Amino acid sequence: MSDYKPPFHMTDKMTFLIAEISEQVGRITVLQERTISPHLRRENRIRTIHSSLAIEHNSLSLEQVTAILDGKRVLCNPNEIKEVQNAYEAYELMLRLNPSSVDDLLKAHKLMMNGLVPENGKFRSGGVGVFDGEVLIHMAPPAEFVPEHIHNLFAWYQHSELHPLIKSAVFHYEFEFIHPFADGNGRMGRMWHSLPLGKWKELFFWLPIEELIQSRQKEYYDALGAADKQADSAGFVELMLEIIRDSLKEVTVVGRSTDQDRDQVTDQDKSPVGRLLSVLGNDMLSAMEIMERLGLSHRPTFRKNYLNPALEQNLIERTIPDRPNSKNQKYRKRK
Repeated sequence: MSDYKPPFHMTDKMTFLIAEISEQVGRITVLQERTISPHLRRENRIRTIHSSLAIEHNSLSLEQVTAILDGKRVLCNPNEIKEVQNAYEAYELMLRLNPSSVDDLLKAHKLMMNGLVPENGKFRSGGVGVFDGEVLIHMAPPAEFVPEHIHNLFAWYQHSELHPLIKSAVFHYEFEFIHPFADGNGRMGRMWHSLPLGKWKELFFWLPIEELIQSRQKEYYDALGAADKQADSAGFVELMLEIIRDSLKEVTVVGRSTDQDRDQVTDQDKSPVGRLLSVLGNDMLSAMEIMERLGLSHRPTFRKNYLNPALEQNLIERTIPDRPNSKNQKYRKRK
């Protein structure tokens, strides 16, 4: 066994966040049969894939990603379609992957990057750097050291007695530091963050952590950069714990809204869907107009908690159903 230990120290903030997360996990576990329904699991998986690819500059909308995975024809860049299909296959394999197996990591990367890069399923053979525009912000270790670094990291994870929430975040940072692949490091690092957590508590297999990472993308990259400079991943770990805590809160809200019976949702309902119906009234409004009436400014939150659940429950409909992304799209209550 290697004596490798990642540069990291515990903080009081981490202890506090673990307590908050544990409370959320306990609450959701009690309601799990109702909250994490098969429909909601698939919806969360699609949101995970969309967000993880969007971080890597895939331009497809959530609606387009959903359509692709529903087998519908979508006119767009073929490589972006391939990224979606590959990611879905890789995430479908998650339940059967061993988070401590380097072979399984390579197997998942082969699926994730199949047809996109020549070295899919293999560690990189050359040097690689991470750039912000033309500025080099991280130079990864030389390729010849990658297998050793990865095996040491996996051995550390397997034998470390740190809390799984802490270990997975430290692993995530160290994985991105090593940058073991020619491409796909970000999406694999995020996937391998969720994988061991899912083995610890199953609900993490269905938690769309990537969506919150996408909404805090600058903080995410800033925290990675700061950890490099400080040779300590504590700040990155704290950020990831915050994101997990907030993701758990979102799942609770979405689950309760989705499980409400249509006939029980009224204009007086205080849920996100009920509030949307209340402000919509008998009008025909654009998404921006509905957001203004709700007093919301964050479009991803609006779509995730308000618009998409209302559409899925057939409580509202699009005025241009054949073109979901039309700039003239509006919404009205279904009659």
